[in-house]
Amino acid sequence: MWESGKSRERGTLPLSVDINVTNLVDVAFTLLVIFIITAPMLQGGVDVQLPQTQSTPITASEGVIITVAKDGKIYLGDLPVESLDELAQRFPDFVKAKKTNQVFLKGDKDVPYGRVLQVFTTLLRLDVAQVALVVEPPARRR
Repeated sequence: MWESGKSRERGTLPLSVDINVTNLVDVAFTLLVIFIITAPMLQGGVDVQLPQTQSTPITASEGVIITVAKDGKIYLGDLPVESLDELAQRFPDFVKAKKTNQVFLKGDKDVPYGRVLQVFTTLLRLDVAQVALVVEPPARRR
């Protein structure tokens, strides 16, 4: 049967070197759909309608965000704060946990101006050196 020095030939089945990428494409599209759905949720924060005005873009990637919502409620990050006194108490620990000294104040365009100033004054009493007011750039017209 076996002769020395000779190898046995393979069967008559042809080898197929084609790669079936259908499964790979299915997985890629599934991941794409998942990212499209979850991306808006990852932005986080309190949803407010910012006033529109000309401004320079924020260059910082991290910072403490304080939000004054349309109903006048104050949020430290995503956490609601009941009063300005509570904001003053919780702010120093929040800044230490975030390990940043940059503070961004977001106020809804329909919130009374005095309410935003109350929060701003509270931050100044806490010796915050710089507070950036966050605005929305105006919509471009075509």
